[in-house]
Amino acid sequence: MEGDRKGMEDWQKVLVPPHTKIQETIQMIDAHALQIALIVNEDNKLLGTVTDGDIRRGILSGVSLNNNVNQIMNTNPVTIPKMKDKKSILEILKVNKLRHLPVVNDSGCVVGIERLEDLLHPADSKNWVVIMAGGLGSRLQPLTNKCPKAMLHIGGKPVLETILQHFITQGFHRFCISVNYRAEQIINYFGDGSKWGADIRYIQEDRKMGTAGSLSLFPITTEKPIIVMNGDVLTNVNFNQLMNFHRDQQVEATVAVRSFDFQVPYGFVKVKKDRLIGFEEKPIYTSFINAGIYVLHPALLNKIPKNSYFDINQLFEIMLLNKEQISTFPIREYWIDIGNMEDFNQAKLDFNEVFK
Repeated sequence: MEGDRKGMEDWQKVLVPPHTKIQETIQMIDAHALQIALIVNEDNKLLGTVTDGDIRRGILSGVSLNNNVNQIMNTNPVTIPKMKDKKSILEILKVNKLRHLPVVNDSGCVVGIERLEDLLHPADSKNWVVIMAGGLGSRLQPLTNKCPKAMLHIGGKPVLETILQHFITQGFHRFCISVNYRAEQIINYFGDGSKWGADIRYIQEDRKMGTAGSLSLFPITTEKPIIVMNGDVLTNVNFNQLMNFHRDQQVEATVAVRSFDFQVPYGFVKVKKDRLIGFEEKPIYTSFINAGIYVLHPALLNKIPKNSYFDINQLFEIMLLNKEQISTFPIREYWIDIGNMEDFNQAKLDFNEVFK
């Protein structure tokens, strides 16, 4: 039991004072495998905890990353005393649906962390990943005149290969690629995936099927949530955190979103009735955009008409009409859609810094 107890060994690295900025806490969480921050006072007494999920929920509620981390911390975390019985620790984690347990002494001071991953040594993910790579890439002509968009090279290799490798490094090895335009180039390059230690299948579209129509042809029976991702998105998002977030929300679908700032190019005049009361110079509005990454319960695929044109938003509209819950997962990591020439060239400039 003591051979791989990182939580008990490395807990000092994730202690954070309550006045630490959220952005600094993000950097600390991303830098360490424990994926949690313990908020403590000067005596190491536990004040609260912050996980990746807490941070993303804070972003969704409009909390600035320049705010102090104590504004988003869980002030009533489940804790345990120091224990040697692995089975008992696992039972507490499972009953409370947790992945971390701070270990505290009689004074409430932190003396370690127990982590579900360390106790279970989980196998690679069994979830399937569907990558939509059938688009024409019209906005990237002439680059796509003889090449599918997902096979354009950035960083010396096809965009689709970078996407696959990022999933594989995080333990995902089951892929289904939806292909249409110049499909043979993708199939010939990736084959069955054995070169990458992966299992790759294909959905062969014979017509335009929208952003979700090809999912009706998904050839695998599974009970596990499916990740669906557009093949023209480059991101270093942590997909395990996405899956954990989806499970924690207990919903049928999760949509990844990206914060987008829009600056009005004119100064606003504030008016009350017929009186001028002030000015606002070129205000900036923040909203969320669809990031082209989803987690779907496999039963949702039955809502998609067979072999027909169907957009993913239509699926979500049906769910909303049926009052089914859809969660949103804010991407705080690097993300870019390479669908137009400006963003494609920007991704080429970013690649070595982000993916090397």
